[in-house]
Amino acid sequence: MPQNQSNEINLSPSTSAQQQNVQNQAPTIQPRGNKRQSSSTRGDDFIKEIQVLEDKVLSVPLPKELMQRAMRSIDRLRIMAKRGSYTGDFETIEKYVYWITSIPWGKTTKDNLNISNAKQEMDSSHYGLETVKQLILDYLAVMQLRRGDQSQSEGVDNSGVDQMAVARGSSANAPVMLFVGLQGVGKTSIAKSIARAMGRKFIRVSLGAIGSVQMLRGQSRALADSEPGQIIKALVRTESMNPIILLDEIDKASGNKALLSDIMAALLEILDPEQNSTFVDHYIDYPVNLSKVFFICTANNLGTISTALLDRMEVIRFTSYSDEEKEVIAKNYSLPKILENMGVDQSQLVINEDVWPILIRPVGFDAGLRQLERNLSTLVRRVARRILEGAEVPVHVTRENVREFVLPDQGPLS
Repeated sequence: MPQNQSNEINLSPSTSAQQQNVQNQAPTIQPRGNKRQSSSTRGDDFIKEIQVLEDKVLSVPLPKELMQRAMRSIDRLRIMAKRGSYTGDFETIEKYVYWITSIPWGKTTKDNLNISNAKQEMDSSHYGLETVKQLILDYLAVMQLRRGDQSQSEGVDNSGVDQMAVARGSSANAPVMLFVGLQGVGKTSIAKSIARAMGRKFIRVSLGAIGSVQMLRGQSRALADSEPGQIIKALVRTESMNPIILLDEIDKASGNKALLSDIMAALLEILDPEQNSTFVDHYIDYPVNLSKVFFICTANNLGTISTALLDRMEVIRFTSYSDEEKEVIAKNYSLPKILENMGVDQSQLVINEDVWPILIRPVGFDAGLRQLERNLSTLVRRVARRILEGAEVPVHVTRENVREFVLPDQGPLS
C-alpha cells in the first residue's frame, strides 16, 4: 500500500500539469479570428500605401492627361483593396508613379547670359579653342537680345529661361553642336565649361556600344523590369528641364548596321528642334518637351553618323594641339591642377625650360593632352615622395636628372 500511495502521489502532479497545459493552450487556438485580424490589418496598410501614391501624384504639377491616367490606375487599386484583393499591379503602378513624378515638370534653372562672364569662365579652364568659344558667345548674345525683345513687347519674365526654345525654333539657328576630334583634345571638358558659364546643370550620356534603341527611348510598361530611357533619366537626375546633355561618342553607338540605323533615327527625333518638343518615351508614354535642353554631341569621326542627323547639327572640329599650345596648357592649367590634387605646393617644384619638350613629346606626336598629363602626374608623385624623404626644396627637375622623375621608356629617355 505505501508503494501504491507513492505511485498515486507521483502520478497526480504530472496529470494535473498536462491538464493545465491543455487549458493554457486551448484559448490560443483561434486561427479564424487571427486570419481576420491579419487580413484586416494588411488591407488597412494597403489602403494607406495607395493613399501615399495618390498624395504623391497630387503634389506634382503633372500634365492633365498624365495625372488622369495615374489617378485611374490608383482608383483601380483602391477598388481591388476594398474587395480584399491584392495584386502585383501595385508594384508596377508604384514604379510608374515614381518616374512620372520625378520628372521635373516646369522646373528650369535661370540662364546666365552675361557674355563677359562666359568668356572668363571658358578662358579660365581652356586655352585656345577660339572657334568653339566664339560660337557659344554668339549664341548667348542672340538669347540675350531675344530676351530683351520679348520683355519689352510681351511683358514676360526676363529670366531668359525660355529663350532656348525660341532660339531652337528652326534648324537654321539650332545650337545642336557636334564636337569632332581625336581623343584628349578637350571635347567633354569644354562642354562642362559651357554648362558652368551658362549656369546650367550638366550630365553626360555615353552612347558607346549601347545594346538597344530602348536605352534612349525606354521600354513599354507591359514588359518586365521596364524603365525610362537615358534621356528621361537625365532630366530626373539633373532635376531640370533645361540642362546641358552631352551625348558622348555617338559614332560608336553600335557596330550592327541595322541597330545603328535605329539609334540614328531615335537621335534624329531627340535632336531635331522641329520634333523634340513632343518626344515620347515608351515607358512614360506621354510627350515630354525637350526643346529647352541644350544638346552637345561628341564623336571621333563622322563615318558612321547618318546624313540626316548631320544635317541637324553644327559640326565643330577640334584640331590637334601644337607643341607650343601644349606647353602653355601644361604650365598654366595642367600642372597647377595636378599639384593641388597631390598636395604639393608650387614653390616646392621647379622645372627647367629645356625639360618641357621632353615632357610634351616623349613618344612622338600626340594630338591630345592625356599623355602629357600622365607624364606630369608621374613627375609630381616622385617629387612628393622625395619631399617626404627629406629632400631639399624646391626640387629642381633638369634635363640631366629628368630620368629620375619620368618613366625611363618614354621616347627620348628610352
